Amino acid sequence: MSPSPDLQARRPGADLDEHLSLLRRRWLLLVGCVVVGGTAGLALLRATPPAYTAVTQVLVTPVDGQDQSNQVSNRQREPLNLDTEAQIAQSAVVSARVAQALRIPAPQPVEVSVPPNSAVLWISVTAPEPVTAAAQSRAYADAYLANRRESARAATAERQQAVAAKLKQVQAALDAAVKEAGRLIKGSAEHTIATQRQSMLNRQAASLTLKYDALRTIAVTPGSVISEALPPTRPSSPSLPLFLGTGLMAGLLLGAAAAYARDRLDTRLRTAADVERLTGLPVLTDLSASREHGALHELACAVVAACPGKRLLVRSLPADLYASSLAEPLAVSAPLSVLDGSDVRDLARADAALLLVGLGRVASTEVVAAVRQLDRHGVPVVGVVTATDAVPEFVPLLDPRTHTPLGKLVATGELAVNVSAETTPMQSFHHRQRKQT
Repeated sequence: MSPSPDLQARRPGADLDEHLSLLRRRWLLLVGCVVVGGTAGLALLRATPPAYTAVTQVLVTPVDGQDQSNQVSNRQREPLNLDTEAQIAQSAVVSARVAQALRIPAPQPVEVSVPPNSAVLWISVTAPEPVTAAAQSRAYADAYLANRRESARAATAERQQAVAAKLKQVQAALDAAVKEAGRLIKGSAEHTIATQRQSMLNRQAASLTLKYDALRTIAVTPGSVISEALPPTRPSSPSLPLFLGTGLMAGLLLGAAAAYARDRLDTRLRTAADVERLTGLPVLTDLSASREHGALHELACAVVAACPGKRLLVRSLPADLYASSLAEPLAVSAPLSVLDGSDVRDLARADAALLLVGLGRVASTEVVAAVRQLDRHGVPVVGVVTATDAVPEFVPLLDPRTHTPLGKLVATGELAVNVSAETTPMQSFHHRQRKQT
């Protein structure tokens, strides 16, 4: 239910109580959407084919001193950069090796994770069949280790070639230095310099020889499989908590949005609280909920206190609200004349107006239109009395044309001049159909 934009009424704002009140009013719609969302989640769970995930754990070890070093941190305390190794395990080169080894067009995508403070790669593969997932996970691990072994061997071979070439250059320079020292006179400065150069080249050659021998004896150990993937016994997806929780959350959000939309589009007045919330008019009493005579007395006191003059116009919304109701008199010792609007002069003579609103039969736009009409004629609305279709027998429908022995309410709605204002009772007026009977 949403008030008219031209009406100065209280709108649901950022207050949490107002939002909760709105959801309480539309609880049925909200619960329905949540149930539909949960049902849709369960249906999607049954429609989704199962998938199985197999994991192979690979321990990565340094192959030589040329491995890319990793900055030691709280997450990673190993000298290898395992994040880089994880990306290599997911590369297209490794995937091509897996496809070639298994003789398949393309393997399933692989996920590689690195547990903190470890040198272990978790290679996970998800497939529709458990055997396929386990086989491809092991194939990814083997392909990664083979690729790492070949890369290490290629890098070692390149370094051996570089050292051998450098050693060859040093040997050539050493031979030249020996020949030059043999032609020079011993004890001369030139001979001394040549001898020192020969010693330096000998040391370089010995160092390069040791390095070359070390490269030839390097054992390439890229890593090892410490836990082979086994065919899983239970599917990893779909997950019941995930699908059901997602469906319920989506239903909750959709229900809240639908409740807000419904509340703004529906202007029907169903309770007294709706009248105050959507129209901004005070509800003096709700006769549909209160059937005690004390409530009628409070209503009479409120009407007398709020009316600024002697003539009160009572307007029913809808007009046939009390067509089949019989009203009992409500005596009030006050100088107050009640107009029912049947006379063309009632609207001009009225000092204030009281609206009788039938709950469930009137929209807020109708109440707003009635308030605007009365406001154009300078008639303020003192309040609203709400009731259902079945009006209680004690509803105070006041008729200014009913004569009483103490004070006569004349046809004009004014009090007789010879009657004391303090003893004039406010009598009930009945619908015109009842007067005709």
